[in-house]
Parts: sequence; C-alpha cells; structure tokens
Amino acid sequence: MEIKNIIFLLVLIAAFAAFGYTARRVFGYLKLGKPENRFDHFDKRISNVLAIAFGQTKILRDPIAGPIHFGIFWGFVILLTAVAESIGEGLMPGFSFSFLGPVYSAIAFGSDIMAVIVLAAVIYALFRRHVSGPKRLRELDKPSQLDATMILSAIAVIMVSMLLQNATRIAMTDGSSFAGHWRPVSTALAGMFGADSGTEIIFELSWWIHIVFVLGFLNFLPYSKHFHVLTSIPNVYFSNRGIHLEGDGALKPLNLEDETAEKFGASDIEDLTWKQLFDSYTCTHCGRCTSVCPANITGKLLSPKKIIVDTRTRFEEKAPVLAAGTTDSPVLQRQLLHDFITPQELWACTTCRACVQECPVMIEHVDEIVDLRRHLTLTEGEFPEQLQVLYRNLENNFAPWQFSPDDRAAWADGLDIPQLSQLGSAEEIDYLFWVGCSGSFDARYKKVSVALARIMQKAGIRFAILGKEEKCNGDAARRAGNEYLAQTLMVDNIEKLNSYKVKNIVTACPHCFHSLKNEFPQFGGNYNVIHHSQLISELVQLSVIALDKPIDGTVTFHDSCYLGRYNDIYDQPRNLIEGIPAAELIEMERSRDKGFCCGAGGAQMFMEETEGKRVNIERTEEALATGADTIASACPFCMTMMTDGVKEKGKQEEVEVKDIAELVYEAMRK
Repeated sequence: MEIKNIIFLLVLIAAFAAFGYTARRVFGYLKLGKPENRFDHFDKRISNVLAIAFGQTKILRDPIAGPIHFGIFWGFVILLTAVAESIGEGLMPGFSFSFLGPVYSAIAFGSDIMAVIVLAAVIYALFRRHVSGPKRLRELDKPSQLDATMILSAIAVIMVSMLLQNATRIAMTDGSSFAGHWRPVSTALAGMFGADSGTEIIFELSWWIHIVFVLGFLNFLPYSKHFHVLTSIPNVYFSNRGIHLEGDGALKPLNLEDETAEKFGASDIEDLTWKQLFDSYTCTHCGRCTSVCPANITGKLLSPKKIIVDTRTRFEEKAPVLAAGTTDSPVLQRQLLHDFITPQELWACTTCRACVQECPVMIEHVDEIVDLRRHLTLTEGEFPEQLQVLYRNLENNFAPWQFSPDDRAAWADGLDIPQLSQLGSAEEIDYLFWVGCSGSFDARYKKVSVALARIMQKAGIRFAILGKEEKCNGDAARRAGNEYLAQTLMVDNIEKLNSYKVKNIVTACPHCFHSLKNEFPQFGGNYNVIHHSQLISELVQLSVIALDKPIDGTVTFHDSCYLGRYNDIYDQPRNLIEGIPAAELIEMERSRDKGFCCGAGGAQMFMEETEGKRVNIERTEEALATGADTIASACPFCMTMMTDGVKEKGKQEEVEVKDIAELVYEAMRK
C-alpha cells in the first residue's frame, strides 16, 4: 500500500466517522417527535419511490426546472459507480470495475455522458437562480442563495475533476487499460495532455479534488438545505400519499379521552410526529409550495415553505437542548408557535393542498398547519372571532348558520322524498342522499339539491334523506382546529347512520364527501360514498338518463380542491359538460390538479379576509378571462365564492354560475 492509499484511508475513515456521528445525532433528534407508523403498505410505498423519487414525476410538472433536476438526479445516480471506483482506487492501486466487461463499458460511457449533462444542468440552474429564474428563486434570502450556489458549484467541481482524471489517465495509458474508447468526452479531452509527469500531477490533483469534494459534499449536506439529497427518497417512501384506503388529506384524530394530556395539538417540535420533523429536514427551499399557495398569491402572510423552514430552524435549535436534558436554557423559553410561526399565518390557510400537490419531496404541510391550529383552538382558546359564531351555531343548530334543525328538509317539500325516520331502515333504498348544510339551508344551493333529487327520481334511484336528523359533517370545525366539536358531530352522525344500517351515500358537497368517505371510518362509520358528479356521470354512461337538450354557450369548470386534489375526481364533471349538446368546455389556465382554490376551504368560508386580495376574486378573474358564458362548479362553497366574485366584478348579467347537477337537469329529456 502506497503512502497515497494510507492517507486516503485515514481521510475516508474520518469522513465516514464524521457522517456517522451526524447521522446518529439526527436520528436521535427525530426520536424526540411523536411516534407514527409509516412502515405499513411496503408495496405501495415502494411504488411511490419508483414513480416520484426515481421517476421524478412531480418535479417534471415544471417544464423548465423538471428536466434540469432530472438530469442532475440521474447523473448522480449513474455517477455513484464512478465515485465507488475512485474510492476503490484510493484503497487499492489500479482498482477499477473493468472486470465487469461489457457492463463496465456501459457504465463508463454513461458516466462520461451524464457528467456533461449534469454540468450543463448545473450551469443553467445557476443562471436561472441568479439571473432569469422565477421570482421564488431570485427572492430567496442570502443564506439560501449562498447554500444553493455552494452546492451547485461543488457538483460542478466534482464533475470537472472526474472528467479530468479520466482524461489524464487515458492520456497516460493511451486508453488501453481504461476502456478509453467508451469514454468519448474524456477521450476528446485527453488530446490536451501528453504522457508526461505534468499530466500525472494533474491526474493526482484531479483525483484528490474529486474524492475530497465528494466526501466533503456528503458531510456538508446534513447542515445544508440540500440535506434533501439524502432524505428525499426516504421521505417519499414514508409519505402517505395514495397509501391508505382513505383518501389523501384525511386528518389524524386526536385522542380526546386521554386524561393525562396536558395540551392538544402542536405548539412546539416535541408535539409533532417524527415524520413531520423529517419533512423539515427534507425541504428543498424551492418555494414551489408557496408559489401556488392561494393565500400567499393574494397577499397574505402565509408561506407554506416558511412553515417548514421555521420548523427545521426551531428543531435544530431545541433538539440538542432536549437531548441533553437541559432545563434552564433560554431556548426553552420560546416555542415554535408564536415565536416562529404566527397565528396570522396559520389562519390564512385554505387547506387546499396545492402546496402538498406541488412539493417534489412529498412534504405534508397542511397536517402540520392543522395541528398548530388545534393547539390554538383547543389549548389556548385563540381563534378568529368569526369562528366563535361558527362553533356556537354548530353546537346549537348542528349547522354553520342560525337555522333550526327542524327546517333541514324544507327544501324537499312537494318532491315526495322519504326520510329514513319514516322508512325505519336504509335496507330498501339504493342511496342515502346526504344533503349537507348548504344543500339544506343556502337559498342558492337548495336549487342544486332539487336538481339532483329530480335527476335521481328520473333515473329510478331509490333514495331517502335524514332530514332534521342530519347534522353538519364537522369538516369546517376540524380544519379550524376544533377537533372536539368535529368529533362530536361525526360520532353523532355515525350513530344515526349505523342505526339505520346505511351502506351507500351520495352527496353534492365535496367537503361532506371527503369527511364521510375518508374520515368517518376513523370513528366507525364505514360507507360507500360517492359524489354526485360520479353518480350522474355513471347514469349518463349507462344511458339511464339522456342529455339531448342543447345548452348553447361556453362553460368553464372550476375544480373543487376537496373533489380534485383530495380525491382525484377531475374527469366526471368535465365528461358531463362535454356530453351536453352544443355546450363547449373551456379550461382555465389553472385547472385540474393545478387548479386554484376558491378561498372557502379550511373554514375560510366563515372568516373574513383582511389581508390582500380576496382569493375568490383572483379565481373569478381567471374564470372570466376565459370568456365563458357559464362558470360550472360541483361544490356549494365554490358556488358561493364564485357567485360572490361574479357580482363583485359586475358580471352577473353576463355570466352564470351553475352546479353540474343543474346543467345536467337542464339538458335532460323531461
């Protein structure tokens, strides 16, 4: 073993020892978070890793940054073999993977080509970050910009040094023992060097630069925002996106029966789960979440990226103190909530999950925001004044407004719709029609309830309603952090539904749909729940009902967040519009899973926007820009917000806002 190999061995041991120490420390800190099972459904989690981590499907949603990142990511994956070969050579003089024969030739060729691709991607990424990129990149704080520049520069050095060591080796050996003919870029560069001592010195320098930068890069990552290079793949694996039977975005219930609990919700890092803390390590600071956040876009203080970055800052500040068992540190006088993240930020969230949809490393922003809201509401009793009215109405009237529960079925007068209390059981019906609070009490949306009821009657569907026995599903209370009130409403509803042996439910409200389908099972309410757009679409496909009356004009469809991003229902409403004779569907610029929130989710329906532009105005302007005659929706909240927006813009005489059910009923043969 030569002196070079001995020195390298010492460097390698020191580098891996340092990384091992850091990894052990980080793992120990993560154990400070609350336990959470993220090890189930191995097959689905691996599928996510293959599609999202290795296939880069989420990052490729961005037509510019996507290919850049794809090139850098796969360049690193392929170039790991070159790193391993350099390490092997450092331990054993003359080591290479040439014994792999044709496989080695493919590896050599791939490494050479990918090095150039990565270099090109890095150069463009630096240009985009500092000169021509989107606002979210150019307006990063100086530490983040410096961090990114250092990482990208280090990657460039690693690529250049690798090409140089390959080129000089080829020049010294004439490529005979190094599969030089399979390294076209390095072979071309080799022409710059001769087989002399100067070339050997350049080779040694480039080899050392390459390996030191690789090992230094490895140890710098845990202290950088680029820690995601190591954590993104496991974070994707541990994400619950598409993993469980319940849909995405089902909030986890609090154990309100725990008499030992001193507080509910999260106020600091120890109240978050280990996965939420791991999310903070995985954040890339790319700002994609904030760039699509409706609150941030319309001038509110909320930035989903800041929520996650602040969590990591607080985590790195407090974890060492907790791990050491220190009790008198000034760090303990602060907390994540209030000192890092303000209530003003949290209450601006519409829970639309655009941030979660766009995050390339599967961070779950909304869950943390709701956990922090839970602490504000349940432990501190601090929430917007308008929510006090909401809570009081839900407690007294089982609806968000001051309507008597006895009037829940008034919308159905004269329609000959039975109530389950009259039937005694749901065994003889096809569906329970869950009308919802808006469908029961909102003057505008009661027309949608009537349209849906008449469609089902025309189709021969046997259905019934609960009438005054139906209570609010608890969605708004739960998203606003009032888990106690939400669970009370959900459990009361479940007891009633189960007493009638309800199996199948149809509803026109995506918020009811999501709660009934994905969150009621947490408390023993297991039902087959479908949205009215799904049911009507199926009826049309089966020719049970026919759409043969033309509706002249253009229609643009607004996607409900709780129908689309939460439950992946995008096609059925559009299919219905396109199936109406003479109707023409026009898409808004932001549609489907890139759709823009109406501004009503997360209990915002019952709060006033006091900052910036109203979210519903932003969305209405986008809808009006299409020139459509009708704005279609499939959600009572969306209908209210879009209707208010059209009135605000003075376009109510020119543009109508209608529900999918109304359009279908108008187009049906009576």
